[in-house]
Amino acid sequence: MQSAISCTNGVNGGNGVEPKGYALNGYRKSCWYEEEIEEDLRWCFALNSILHTGHSQFQDIALLDTKPFGKALVIDGKLQSAETDEFIYHECLVHPALLHHPNPKTIFIMGGGEGSTARELLRHREVEKVVMCDIDEEVVEFCKSYLLVNREAFCDPRLELVINDARAELEHKEEKYDVIVGDLADPIEGGPCYKLYTKSFYELIVKPQLKHDGIFVTQAGPAGIFSHTEVFSCIYNTLRQVFKYVVPYSAHIPSYADTWGWIMASDSPFVLSADELDIRIKQRIKGENRYFDGKTFSSASTLSKAVRKSLNNETHVYTEGTARFIYGYGSADKQNHV
Repeated sequence: MQSAISCTNGVNGGNGVEPKGYALNGYRKSCWYEEEIEEDLRWCFALNSILHTGHSQFQDIALLDTKPFGKALVIDGKLQSAETDEFIYHECLVHPALLHHPNPKTIFIMGGGEGSTARELLRHREVEKVVMCDIDEEVVEFCKSYLLVNREAFCDPRLELVINDARAELEHKEEKYDVIVGDLADPIEGGPCYKLYTKSFYELIVKPQLKHDGIFVTQAGPAGIFSHTEVFSCIYNTLRQVFKYVVPYSAHIPSYADTWGWIMASDSPFVLSADELDIRIKQRIKGENRYFDGKTFSSASTLSKAVRKSLNNETHVYTEGTARFIYGYGSADKQNHV
C-alpha cells in the first residue's frame, strides 16, 4: 500500500524529514494526504501542515494537521484516528461492552496506544483498573506528547500502562478481567497484529482471561457494503466458534471514508433494550456521550440485508495459516512490495 503527502508547488517545507513510506515534497500552499484504500481507489484530503513523522521498531508514524478532520494519526500509511470524529470509533468500541456488563471493574486493552480507548473506559464510574498493553512504546510516547485530549487519561491513577505484546502479557497474567478490549491495528500483511485476530488466540488466550459474565469486544475492520468481506465477516465467524453470543455492529466514520465494524462476544447473553442502555448511561458514565446511546446501538447492530447475509454465510475461520488482510502492508513487509 502507498500513502503520500504531496504538494502542488513542489516546494520543500523546510523540515528536511522524509520518513520511510511517505513522499514529502513540501507543504506550502496546496498540500494533500493520499491513502490507497484499494488498488484502484484512493482517498485524499488537504493538509494545513505535517506536525511530526517518525519510525518505530514496528511501524511508521505520522501526525498531520488536516483541513477537514483536524489532527490525524497515521500509522503504516493507514489513518488511525482524526480529531473531529474519533469519538465515534471510541464510543462504539468501549460503551456497548461496558454497559452490557453487570459490573465492569477491571478492563484489559490490547493496543490502544493512542489513549482514547482508555479515556472512554475511565469515564465509567464502576471501573477500578484499566490495563493498557501496547507493543510499541514509541507510539505511546508519541501520542502522550502530541494528543492533548488524552493527557488526563494517561495521568489517571486507575490506568496501568504496559509495554509488551498483548498475547505474551495475557498468557502470563493470573488476573482475570471483566472486559477485554481489542483496540489493535488492522490485520495487514507484515503488520504486528494479525495473529491477535485468530481462533487460537481468542480460544486459548482471551477467553480464559475473562471472568464470569466477561465480555470481549474488538474493532473488526471495514464493514461497508463492499468492504465487510475483507476481514469483518471472518472475524465475526471466528468469534462464533469460541463464544456463545456474538454481536456485530457498525457505524460510519467520515475520516475513514467507510463504515467501520466492531464485534462483541460473551458466553452470557446481551439482553438490554435501548431504554435500559440509556438508564445505565445516566447511572454509570461521567459526562455526555457525543455519539452513543441506546437507540444508536439498536441502529448500529441492525446491519443491512447484504451484510447480514454475508455474515450468516461466512465459513472462513481466521488462523495464522489462513489469515485474511485488509489492503496494504505493514512496515515490516513494505520492502518486499515496493
